[in-house]
Amino acid sequence: MRLTFKTTLATSLIALTLGAGAAQATVDLIYSDTVPETDVRSQLLHTEFGDCLGDEFNFQPYHGATLVAQGTELTAMQRGNLDMANLAIFDFQNQVPAVGILGMPFLFRDYEHMRAVYNSDVLDDLLNETAAETGVHFLAFPYIGARHLSYIGDTRLMTPAELSGLRLRMPGGEGWQFVGQAMGANPVPVPFTEVYTALQTGAIDAQDNGFPATNAMHFNELINHIALTNHLIAANEFVISQSKWDSMTGEQQERVQMCADRFEAAIDAETLRLENEIRAQFEAQGTIDIYTPDLAAFQAHAVEMYGNSDYSAAWPDGLVEAINAVGQ
Repeated sequence: MRLTFKTTLATSLIALTLGAGAAQATVDLIYSDTVPETDVRSQLLHTEFGDCLGDEFNFQPYHGATLVAQGTELTAMQRGNLDMANLAIFDFQNQVPAVGILGMPFLFRDYEHMRAVYNSDVLDDLLNETAAETGVHFLAFPYIGARHLSYIGDTRLMTPAELSGLRLRMPGGEGWQFVGQAMGANPVPVPFTEVYTALQTGAIDAQDNGFPATNAMHFNELINHIALTNHLIAANEFVISQSKWDSMTGEQQERVQMCADRFEAAIDAETLRLENEIRAQFEAQGTIDIYTPDLAAFQAHAVEMYGNSDYSAAWPDGLVEAINAVGQ
């Protein structure tokens, strides 16, 4: 059949339209994180989540707080400038005070308890309220390690009273800062990417990241004590903006959720492995004094501080008890 000019033009327009439709079908996911690209968490994000999504998605991760400053990710998502992030619970606390309960020191006994709580329905009402109020959809809660007090000093610090005057780096935000106070220290807000320099210059005396992050960021080159406080069994909130989530098809949502579950499982397994491996490595090197302080004293001090604060007034009645009862 001989093609006329009109036939050729019409065919070209159809092809362009189909091509445009195919391009529009690709879902852009812009993601920001505080940890550097060299961190194992970033590597697992690429392999277990990004690669898992497939060709229908254009996953664009930014690391080391190069796109959005630490602590401003939620606002960026609400303004439509960011699609995804891996947040701390304190990022939600100003907008939903009740959710701050999940950042109380010593709330979780250990990793198994934390994971059992998140896998149960105990937190459903709280997380649904938080999602509705902030405009995000919770995908997963990857474990990033138990937090410990690590510092530069001459002696072991066994009780909260002995932390008086200790300049303890905590992330910015009043929720994080109050954790430092509840531990007995003088909290100082320092971005994660600036902690090494702050320790090196003496702007701070201590920080409280766990073994994997302490090793990855080379804080172990500067500190000489680690008190095994285990004060926060830390899980992040891997979230996507509700508007982005609603813009996807059901099949796309299923794919994102499946990849998020895969990411959570990989992060959990790798964090647990690294906690044991890096602690053994530090102990073998012998340059850091690793010890167990008076945990009962730290827990009692934290409970008293929170009980006498305005924070606990916002917590749902009976939720602490319900969390404690999981796995008992």
